[in-house]
Parts: sequence; C-alpha cells; structure tokens
Amino acid sequence: MRKRPQRYWEDVEIGEELAGFSLELNTRRVFLQISGTQDWYPLHFDPQFARRSGHQDIFMNTGFLQAALVRVITDWMGDEGFLKKLYFEMRRQQRPGDIMTCKGRVVDKYVRDGQHYVECEVWAENEREGVTTPGRAWIILPSRQGGSPEGS
Repeated sequence: MRKRPQRYWEDVEIGEELAGFSLELNTRRVFLQISGTQDWYPLHFDPQFARRSGHQDIFMNTGFLQAALVRVITDWMGDEGFLKKLYFEMRRQQRPGDIMTCKGRVVDKYVRDGQHYVECEVWAENEREGVTTPGRAWIILPSRQGGSPEGS
C-alpha cells in the first residue's frame, strides 16, 4: 500500500494548491463506473435516452465525481488526516471525450473544539465546460504540537 506524505496543520498555507490529476473519460470508463456502483439510470449508459431527456450524451455519475474530489483531498492530506465534510454541486457534465481535471486550493485554516481544520475549495473541470463540479472540503489535520490547540 502506498503511503502518502503526511500534511500537518502548521505547514499548511492559505492559497496553497492541492496537487490534482486528470483523467481521459471514455465510454469504457463510464461503463466500468456504473457497473461498479450499480447506478443503472439510463442517463449514464444509453445515449438515445440521454438525448431524449435533453442531454447531448451520457455522462459521469455522482459517485464518480465524488470519488474524484475525495482523491484530490486524501492524496494531499495524508493518512492521518480526516475528511470531516465534503460539499459539491454538479453544475455541468463530464462526458466521454472529455479530459476531466480535478484540483483544489486551501482557503482557510483554524482551530475549533481542539481540532485543527483546513478548509479547501475543490473542483472538477474540463476544456468543454470549464468548472463542472465546484465544491468545498473541511479537513482535520494532525498538529505537530499534538492534540492541544494552544500555541497554534
């Protein structure tokens, strides 16, 4: 199992970019995703149904986009970090033929109830639509000073 570098709250800077990644979306990836999640809603695998429903083509489902955003966060935070909350909006579609890129940025950090929080913007985008899935994440990171927030 790959061990991720650990992020500590004291080392995080507001404005810091989270390393993202890109994926080529193709029909095979769509079918593997819906098969794995058992999301058999025809918008995700039947182009004729999608077009009759007012869409240009099939598109990636919610679980895929959520997992992609979580990957950006967990790759950045390290194994001792804790993703407390993730919020995102599916405003535009990721479809076969797109290159989906997922990114993030630190927007705040603070101590609350003895926990060391980092708040991040996260998003998925593609060249066709721009930002398709904006979101926000609340992460608890370990402190180099231990569990006590004093002096943080």
